[in-house]
Amino acid sequence: MQNELVQLPISTRDGIFMARYSEQGLAGLNFPAHGKANLRAGLSARQNVSAIIRRWHRATTSALKRALAGRAPRALPPLDVSGGTAFQRRVWNAMRRITCGQTRSYGEIAHSIGKPKAVRAVGGACGANPIPVLVPCHRVLAANRKLGGFSGGLEWKRKLLEREGVCVQ
Repeated sequence: MQNELVQLPISTRDGIFMARYSEQGLAGLNFPAHGKANLRAGLSARQNVSAIIRRWHRATTSALKRALAGRAPRALPPLDVSGGTAFQRRVWNAMRRITCGQTRSYGEIAHSIGKPKAVRAVGGACGANPIPVLVPCHRVLAANRKLGGFSGGLEWKRKLLEREGVCVQ
């Protein structure tokens, strides 16, 4: 595969997500796009997919569907977050420790990684998260439990949190 990304669709009740895989694992997950271009792009790549990527894709599909239903995924495929900076990877790891139905503030994440003054940088890392939903950046809130931003849009953030039983302002 040599650093190529394989892109495959995941059909859910919320639309078609696109998963991207590298040789190291799941490297990206995109929210449903409007129209059919998202699906066509994934279907063309489907024929020449290795057995390992097919296995990762099954794990991704299961994990995503559970997460969209407000439940914790049972297992994740290997995650390839090598495109992020060291700081971003620390933030993404901290987000993975937030359990389903729980939230943290940007400030709490900054403090947990030993960078209490890096609140805005934590927000930037959340926005750069290549694997939203499964690396749960939707569980990170602004001060006073306000939604803050979200790469998939605030409606998605609200929907994901509500499905996990979290009430937000």
